[in-house]
Amino acid sequence: MSKKYDAIIIGGGHNGLTTGAYLAKAGLKTLILERRYLVGGATVSEELYPGFKYTVCSYVISMLRPEVIRELELPKYGLEILPLEGLFAPTADGDYLALWNDHSKTREEIKRHCLQDADAYDEFGLMLYHMAFAVKPILAMIPPDITSPTLSDLRNLGRLKKHIQQLGSEKFYMLSKLMTMSSADLLDEWFETDILKALFAFSSIIGTLNGPRSPGSAYVLLHHFMGEQDGQYGAWGFHKGGTGGLSQAIANAARHLGAEIRCNASVSDVISQNGRAAGVALDSGEEIYADIVVSSLDPRQTFLKLVDPKQLPGDFVDAIGNYKFRGSSGKVNLALDGLPEFTAMPDPSMLRANVELCISMDYLERAFDDAKYGNFSKQPFMDILIPSMFDPTMAPPGKHVMSIFVQYAPYELNGGWNDEQRDAFGDAVIDTLAEFAPNIKDLIVHRQVLTPWDMEREFGLTEGNIFHGELTLDQVFFFRPVPGWAKYRTPLRNYYLCGSGVHPGGGITSAPGRLAALEILKDLKK
Repeated sequence: MSKKYDAIIIGGGHNGLTTGAYLAKAGLKTLILERRYLVGGATVSEELYPGFKYTVCSYVISMLRPEVIRELELPKYGLEILPLEGLFAPTADGDYLALWNDHSKTREEIKRHCLQDADAYDEFGLMLYHMAFAVKPILAMIPPDITSPTLSDLRNLGRLKKHIQQLGSEKFYMLSKLMTMSSADLLDEWFETDILKALFAFSSIIGTLNGPRSPGSAYVLLHHFMGEQDGQYGAWGFHKGGTGGLSQAIANAARHLGAEIRCNASVSDVISQNGRAAGVALDSGEEIYADIVVSSLDPRQTFLKLVDPKQLPGDFVDAIGNYKFRGSSGKVNLALDGLPEFTAMPDPSMLRANVELCISMDYLERAFDDAKYGNFSKQPFMDILIPSMFDPTMAPPGKHVMSIFVQYAPYELNGGWNDEQRDAFGDAVIDTLAEFAPNIKDLIVHRQVLTPWDMEREFGLTEGNIFHGELTLDQVFFFRPVPGWAKYRTPLRNYYLCGSGVHPGGGITSAPGRLAALEILKDLKK
């Protein structure tokens, strides 16, 4: 019989690694099981073409919680985040708008388009800061069960009420609007310049099958703004060596704290005994036992694949079945023989910023229209990064890698995804990019195209959803994943959930992993 552990973590993504690190730090004999050959889940870097390292799925970092960095001492274990220099967005008429980390430089750039918008930009940024400050305590808060709150829930709700009351009525009303309205309506209230509105609006559609004019999209904008680098909200960075370097840093911390990590170890079932989780069975047939089992997989896999649904309450199974994934994102990674030349870009050094092909609000909405009716966008939104511009380890000298995040590529594609459709989607991305960087096709020496279908098969993301489920208002806080089960516990005793399918949701935050670990340790103390 194999040795027994205190805790087994299913999945070595960044949240699973975080939970494992915290449990090991508390003295638990912890085993982390990852089905792929390397840890990281969708937060990985891989050399898929000789000499070129891709940030395969996730690619930028901003939302990693400062308390996780501090408590796990991640800089000691390899955490090294390089700041991005801003955003560059070409327009349909050959002009551009750039937002830089240098505030005065950004103001002058916006003035070039609209004097009033330069003043509104400062006011809007201050408003988002206040809204992020208002929501920040929720990110570190265990979601209460509002139908039967515990004493601890009531205390937390009391503290949250006091915090909200301190905002004042004006900020409270603005927060209420942000949680419900569309990003298009919100931005129309603040700005006149279409490309400036589009630059803000693109963060409201990432990872959702919604457009900028969809109600609730303003909250997704705020969700992405809540990330911070060195205390600065809305600032983005790139991990040296790609996001896989972040996963390795957390894994290094977990190992140092005593956790054991096994790769090529795919879990087929959770073993249960008398209504409680008792271990896991691997695809190889090996059984491993533990007092606690924690899944960092998404809710559908956690409850409908690894567990016999008959062991769970019927209403709970129905609720998980109704949980929305609706993957909508694709990724194209390119190995390049040189630098692309954007016709609107006056200085190639500007490629140290993210290039956003968002063009206009109508452009974003039309891209969504394609997906709404089951097609990938003919002219998609793209968030483009060239990591080798500031990290030369990513490509050979004089060569470059390009990371392209794409909206929209719906999981439920008309006719279904296959190799031919994947190639057609990749062609649409490159053809659209070539309209703004005409030399791009001559530079490509290798390309990787990922559809939601590929993300599901390769990385275990149900329907290819990068957030383990949509971040809509009916699926956040105490609704995530379902009402009554938002505290990381599950109907199967000693079985916990620690991935992005629980509060506070998706993105590279490590917050679900940390909060789940704290709740597990709280239960153990009892």
